[in-house]
Amino acid sequence: MPRFDIENGSFRLDCDPFRILSGGLHYFRVHPGHVRHRLEMLRAMGLNTVETYVPWNYHEPRAGAFTRLDELDFFLTESKRAGLHAIVRPGPYICAEWDNGGLPWWVPGRIRTSDPVFLERVERWFDVLLPVVAEHQVTRGGNVLMVQVENEYGSYGSDHAYLQVLADVLTEHGIDVPLFTADGPEDHMLTGGSLPGLPATGTFGSQSARQLAALRRHRPDDPAMCMELWIGWFDHWGKKRSTRSAQDAADTLAELLAAGASVNLYMAHGGTNFGLWAGANRDLETGEYLPQATSYDYDAPICEHGAPTAKFWAFREVLARYRDEPAPPLPPAPPVLAPVTVALTEWAGLDALARPAVTRPTPPTFEELGLGQGLVRYRVDIPGPRQPYPLVIDGLRDRAHLSVDGERVAVLHERSEPVEIAGPAQVELLVESLGRVGYGPTLGEGKGILGGIRHERQYLHQVTAEAIPLDDLAPLSFTEGTAAAPAFLRGVLEVTEPGDAFLALPGWSAGLVWVNGFCLGRYRAEGPQRTLYLPGPLLHPGRNELIVLELDRVPSTPNVELRDQPELGD
Repeated sequence: MPRFDIENGSFRLDCDPFRILSGGLHYFRVHPGHVRHRLEMLRAMGLNTVETYVPWNYHEPRAGAFTRLDELDFFLTESKRAGLHAIVRPGPYICAEWDNGGLPWWVPGRIRTSDPVFLERVERWFDVLLPVVAEHQVTRGGNVLMVQVENEYGSYGSDHAYLQVLADVLTEHGIDVPLFTADGPEDHMLTGGSLPGLPATGTFGSQSARQLAALRRHRPDDPAMCMELWIGWFDHWGKKRSTRSAQDAADTLAELLAAGASVNLYMAHGGTNFGLWAGANRDLETGEYLPQATSYDYDAPICEHGAPTAKFWAFREVLARYRDEPAPPLPPAPPVLAPVTVALTEWAGLDALARPAVTRPTPPTFEELGLGQGLVRYRVDIPGPRQPYPLVIDGLRDRAHLSVDGERVAVLHERSEPVEIAGPAQVELLVESLGRVGYGPTLGEGKGILGGIRHERQYLHQVTAEAIPLDDLAPLSFTEGTAAAPAFLRGVLEVTEPGDAFLALPGWSAGLVWVNGFCLGRYRAEGPQRTLYLPGPLLHPGRNELIVLELDRVPSTPNVELRDQPELGD
């Protein structure tokens, strides 16, 4: 079997020096029908390795309910077929701008520590996951060269007992390729997140020489590697799109490689936060909640729909200096549909998806209702008669439509000014989760109403709550016509030959889109993203179902447009 190891501060493959030229590509952000194309694009750029995280919550959405591991197996099989080695980063925490950093919403105990309650659930997950990874190691004829222990742990904690348990569990489950850690090249991050005896790699986006020097001060005998060279960045709703020039990114890559280091481009291909998996951040200074966009294009060299960008060609030129043979040609591009407008002619309400209502003295959170993602509808009465007082929602996460006696009066978020309401009145709050924070000390935040509902200083009690999951739309019954928000609208897309498309919703405000039962993700009028990527493999010849959930306002003419170009806010 091939052998990959570390000797005298260098990576070696079959005893020969080996430089890792890797690119990040997350199988869970790419439709399986496009995985082969995206991997071939990495090879065509000049890379020899692909890196992926493994999101725990994607594979165990409910405790003990494991799913979709065949996607990881398929991805690793296809990456070997494409001629790529692989690096796997199984967490259990991954960050990745993914909901809750990849940790399940239901996971018990003190997360990312050696708390036995937390570790017990991690080990159950690894019992299922690691046999899949182990079978793809180079030591068993596969292509996995290395496996990461946790992820950027030094940015969060310093519990080395926790890291050591994870390393031991990986080894006990047959992981015999080199293990490693990855952290920012800062003193406190490297000391907090590394383990003796395991190579420490860096994560950074500029000033390669300075960052490598910091890494070498801590680990002079480890191979020099940037495990995440940030060549772009992610986007938040309501903010300007993040971009980086191709020349600047290529110069940073060239500097890193000239220093003799190995590299993993983050991201080589970003892909899409399909469904409700997009995460969020909190500004570490202001505390502002920043939900992430559906597109994870990342301004990467291979864009969201798989096309090469100027960055691709610039990187290809740099990488060619470190290859023994020319990179292979680009694979054929997937087809794209011609532009078309689809009328949504039927509607349905939320009630068919609502679970039975429960009444509690104080508002239950999403988690207490057993809901990971979706909506919760809260109702509570304001006694009266009484004069208008401010209605205060303590701990609102993340966005709510406020109705009073059946009339919508405001859209609230956690920093909204209170609305004054007189009593008696019935208050309804339709609360939407926009993604859990995936990085920093607020990791693991709950959703819904985390505190209480107050009328001035007085708490309102006996709150009724209905969880409304959005993972299965089969119970919906549609009627001809249209309706006011919140409402599902449905139409039919006729297709002769399937192809990719970019779905635009001019005149719509905020919601989600499904095509043939698959959720493309969230849309927001505030941008920067204006189109949702629709992968061609989701479509079939003939009639295709298109459903939009609009939460704010349904346009007078409820149409959607399929375009042949994306609009991400450039």
